[in-house]
This record gives sequence, C-alpha cells and structure tokens, in this order.
Amino acid sequence: MTGGATTRHGDGSAGDSDYGRIGAPYARFRRPDPRIARQILDALGDADSVVNIGAGAGSYEPTDRAVTPVEPSAAMRAQRPPHLPPAVDACAEALPFPDGAFAAAMSTLSIHQWRDPAAGLAEMRRVSRGPVVILTCDPDAMASFWLTDYCPEVTAVEASRFPPIAQVVAHLGGTADIRRVPVPLDCTDLFNEAYYGRPEGLLDPEARLSCSSWSFVPPQAVDRFVHQLGRDLADGSWDRHHGHYRTQPHLDGPLRLIVS
Repeated sequence: MTGGATTRHGDGSAGDSDYGRIGAPYARFRRPDPRIARQILDALGDADSVVNIGAGAGSYEPTDRAVTPVEPSAAMRAQRPPHLPPAVDACAEALPFPDGAFAAAMSTLSIHQWRDPAAGLAEMRRVSRGPVVILTCDPDAMASFWLTDYCPEVTAVEASRFPPIAQVVAHLGGTADIRRVPVPLDCTDLFNEAYYGRPEGLLDPEARLSCSSWSFVPPQAVDRFVHQLGRDLADGSWDRHHGHYRTQPHLDGPLRLIVS
C-alpha cells in the first residue's frame, strides 16, 4: 500500500516551497559537489536499482546503475539534463511502487520540504529492500557560521524546517549510521553553507532564490542582510571578523548523511 494524497502547488510542488515560483535558477546554482557525491555513492553500496525521492534537477543521482527519480515539481523536472532519466510525477508520501521494488532509496536535501516527513520516510523504507540514504541537515547545528550574525531569520527558518536527526532515524526503524558531511571551500552545490568562505555570493538574489529558506524570510530582513553584508564587505569589517573562513578548507556545519 502507498501513503495518502498530499496538497500540491500550481506546478506540482508538494512541500512547503513553490518551485514554480523560486526554482528557475536552481540547476545553475545547485550543481552536485563530487566530494559529497562520493559519500552518497559509498552509502548506496552495490545497490543496482535506486529510487531517488525529491530528485529535483538530478543532483547526486548515480549514473552507473538504474535510477528511478521521483519529483512532483514540473519546474524542477524540466531542469533535468537529457542524460538523466525523466522523473516520475509523485510525492514522497505516496510512492507508486510495490513493496521492496528497489535495492536502495535515496533523498538529498529534500525531506525538510515534505509535508509529512514521517509518511515519506516510511514510504522510502517500504519500497527499498536495502539501504535508505538521506542527505539532510541537523537543525541543532544550523547556527554554525557567520550567516546567523547577519540574518538570524534564515537560519531560524532552516532549523524549523528540518526534522531532528533522531526523529528521522526513528521513522526509518530506529537504527542508522549518522555521518558528518564537511562542506568544502569550493563546494559546487551552492546551499547557504557553501558560501561560508565566499560571502559575496549571497548578495546575488538568484543565489538566495536557489536556497528555498530565503523565500520564507521577510523582505525587510533580506534587505537588512544585503545592506549590512555589502557594507561590511566594502569597509573590510567582514574580513576582520570572519576572514579566516576564506582559507578554511572545510566547514563542519549541519550537513549529515543518514544511512539506514
């Protein structure tokens, strides 16, 4: 049996973000980082068939095995490159596959956008006869770098959206391996933490748009962030207080890989 139906936005987005409105720059800014991809592949092991839930534009999808992507947003499905398989239009909470249909299931930075994470995780466990691999963030570690000094609203929003790690593990059956995922200084997947050593990037409105948390921040808070960060970069204040980030090889931030 599959889970129940879920309310969807105009383009089919099924979570709290409307990717028909914010998803246009996603594929340009959210390119998979090979070091993060390596950890995901290691976690998938030798699984020869994988279902990728909340597949989006295809970041981190393995290309050396059969992958069935699932993505409810038409805007995101349209950004998938031609070398990847087309995505099935479905929601995490109601996967249209029989029990044990895949050797593994994966989801990368997606579960915080599901309307019912417990149901979605149960569905992943149901359709996988092997590992379930979740790339997510620990909400307790969100305030781990300078962004909180400039826009506490965005890190607070992020922390409120991601389910606690222990809760994710419980929904997957109670046992999992939790692996820290360091963010490299030149990370190509430009989520918020990827800008820890190159703050200028977050002054680009399209860069912020490709991180869904910014769409929940009041406009006045975004304007304040842009003004203060721009001012501090111009007068050198940011570098005096946070300049060590520019040469720090990795950020040990909130990114986690859960392998059940």
